[in-house]
Amino acid sequence: MALIDSFGRKISYLRLSVTDRCNLRCVYCMPPEGVRKLRHEDILSYEELLLLAETAVSIGIEKIRVTGGEPLVRKGILGFLGNLSSIPGLRQLVLTTNGMLLPEMAGGLRSAGVQRLNISLDSLEVETFARITRGGDLNKVLQGIRIAEETGFPIKLNMVVMRGINDAEVVDFARLTLDKPHTVRFIEYMPTIKAPDWRAFVVPGEEIIRRIAGVYRLEKLERDDRLSGPSTDYRIDGAAGAIGIITPVSSHFCGDCNRIRVTSSGMARGCLFDDTEYDLKMILRNGNRAAIVDALREIVGRKPGRGRISDGVSARKPFDMSKVGG
Repeated sequence: MALIDSFGRKISYLRLSVTDRCNLRCVYCMPPEGVRKLRHEDILSYEELLLLAETAVSIGIEKIRVTGGEPLVRKGILGFLGNLSSIPGLRQLVLTTNGMLLPEMAGGLRSAGVQRLNISLDSLEVETFARITRGGDLNKVLQGIRIAEETGFPIKLNMVVMRGINDAEVVDFARLTLDKPHTVRFIEYMPTIKAPDWRAFVVPGEEIIRRIAGVYRLEKLERDDRLSGPSTDYRIDGAAGAIGIITPVSSHFCGDCNRIRVTSSGMARGCLFDDTEYDLKMILRNGNRAAIVDALREIVGRKPGRGRISDGVSARKPFDMSKVGG
């Protein structure tokens, strides 16, 4: 069984947020004061999230990425992840984290069945990291990365490149792939909060590649995994790892989009940059699997052909990335 949208794209990837809370306040993700906390009753329970995941897998979802906010701040997350990893037919269970809690939790995540970690890391400089995250501890994140690596996790590092803030570190990040089999992904800054000067922060993917190619010889890699994300991948000649470029602003990748996303409050989107949302909360609480199947199929069927990020940011409602699962 497969989920096919009206443009012929196979939808096999669910981004599932388990919380809107976070222990950092990254400048591109949420306002400095944080976000208004949802009431306990407004958040999907683990039982409801598991029901959603099981139903989605039964009709064609093969990969689930658990996100937040910061997913590791939610109490009981390891048990929930263990239940997710046991869903028959689920091929990949991955998790995105800011890494702050990895020193204590990497081993438990591995035991729970998480197969890969994507770790947000926007600077290798202590002061710049603290500025971007509004107080984060770079050394603790680096410790978490080391422990996760020792635990056996394949590591992906996500860097949101922002002109004048951390773009001078692009080559330093690419250098991390020389000796270790890490993947470093460079992501264009996206105008989710609708700042009027947002374009000034965007470093186009082509420019990022040019900067790296000015120092290292690059080989473009073929994509061989239909469950992979939207990055265009490269390898520095002789490197153990790889780099990826994600270009939602300068060159949208909507033609290959294979995902839907559901927030911790049960709001589903077929596209990050489309304002249409579907409230799944009541049908999940009623436990009606047939109704959940119908809702998921409608979400996929109405998934837009492309997002509106390139069509004029003024047409979109601003949102906090932490509320929609990154």
